[in-house]
Amino acid sequence: DSRELNQPVEVPQLNVQKCEGCGQALPESFEPPAIEPWTTGIFDCAEDRESCRTGLFCPCVLFGRNYEASRDDYASATVPCVLHAVFVEGGLAVAATVAAFNGLIDPMASYYLCEGLLFSWWLCGAYTSIVRLMLHNKYHLENEPCDPCLVHCCLHWCALCQEHREMKARLSDNFVMPMTLVNAPPVQQMNPAQE
Repeated sequence: DSRELNQPVEVPQLNVQKCEGCGQALPESFEPPAIEPWTTGIFDCAEDRESCRTGLFCPCVLFGRNYEASRDDYASATVPCVLHAVFVEGGLAVAATVAAFNGLIDPMASYYLCEGLLFSWWLCGAYTSIVRLMLHNKYHLENEPCDPCLVHCCLHWCALCQEHREMKARLSDNFVMPMTLVNAPPVQQMNPAQE
């Protein structure tokens, strides 16, 4: 009968649970780690004054530090810091210049400049959200308050500070200082030589 030949065949290897990141088969008893909340809120910038000042006045440096700390391959902070400075701070400088010369620049040119700035801000949000995604995957953090790209587009400085505080809290918990034991030398007494 032809109906028997066209029946689906159950293949047990296809029904296994797989890792979302690498695609490897997981054991049947595997339970994914629970989603954890961030240790601090997005608006708790004042909890760490040093990162708050750095994030406010020089966010490119804080982004570079976050990028370097979030990577396991000891990547340098220089390139991300420079890219952030060129695109974010450079874009803000261009936006301030366009606003300052509002009546002097052709309205159509102002329109195109603003459109380009908005597009570049969105791209920077996508680029800087990489660190937030790495933290999300590494520590199983919840997407709070929303998607990482939107967080960086709308609350960029707060997001940088929150990421820095999160890594600082998590790395200080897992950091074990290597100890070197030094034993004092035995006490020696000097006796006058007897002749």
